[in-house]
Amino acid sequence: MPENDILLRDLGADGILRLTLNDSARRNALSEAMLTALGDAFAAAGNDTAVRVIVLAANGPAFCAGHDLKEMTAGRTGDDRGRAYFTRIMAQCAGVMQAIVACPKPVIAEVTGIATAAGCQLVASCDLAIAADSAKFSTPGVHIGLFCSTPMVALSRNVAAKHAMEMLLTGDIIPATRAAEIGLVNHAVAPADLQDTVLQMARKIASKSTMTLATGKRAFYAQAEMPLAQAYDYASGVMVDNMLAHDAEEGIGAFVEKRSPQWKDR
Repeated sequence: MPENDILLRDLGADGILRLTLNDSARRNALSEAMLTALGDAFAAAGNDTAVRVIVLAANGPAFCAGHDLKEMTAGRTGDDRGRAYFTRIMAQCAGVMQAIVACPKPVIAEVTGIATAAGCQLVASCDLAIAADSAKFSTPGVHIGLFCSTPMVALSRNVAAKHAMEMLLTGDIIPATRAAEIGLVNHAVAPADLQDTVLQMARKIASKSTMTLATGKRAFYAQAEMPLAQAYDYASGVMVDNMLAHDAEEGIGAFVEKRSPQWKDR
């Protein structure tokens, strides 16, 4: 399969960019080619003013099976037993996950099938996630002697510590309804309703000022890593700058005047 076919791109007139993992034969594994395609796609979308919201979906029975273990096994060649290769792949994967967080556009995961290991990490790295109630999630590395340490980073930033540790220590598969209960996904819905539910959410978000969304997304992740007092100092500065922006002035004026705001995205 040509590398440009493993990730499909469809930008609608409403500014919603649909990125679809399209390597179902490999269960949409995060191969080197897939990681490269995802990294390029998020970088391009972040700089594209026509993109307002990104939906990350997948074709086939699996959302994403995590790293391509056949590729990883092949990487064990050489005197270092694969250390340099593994180091490069882990850095590339971590870069993609951080690119999702750093992307100024909101990213919604639309999950069908199963998301395991780094595939579960991919879901957890998105800003929002909506799953079919038939979807399943796991961090199963312990079954093969490989603790899901990098998926743990995103997972532990989405769910409470004991829930994250239960998934990591047991490797058990959890259903989408449980994933929604613990905060890994926002909603679990009937498979027939999944795309419409995601599109409704995406359109609602896309109707907002992209400047406001980018400001808020950046601030959300930044303050989450700070002590309380520092977080309030930082967020207060963000709020002041936001208040001085055109779209905040326009939005407040529109609210007072009981009319719809006209965003300039600045």
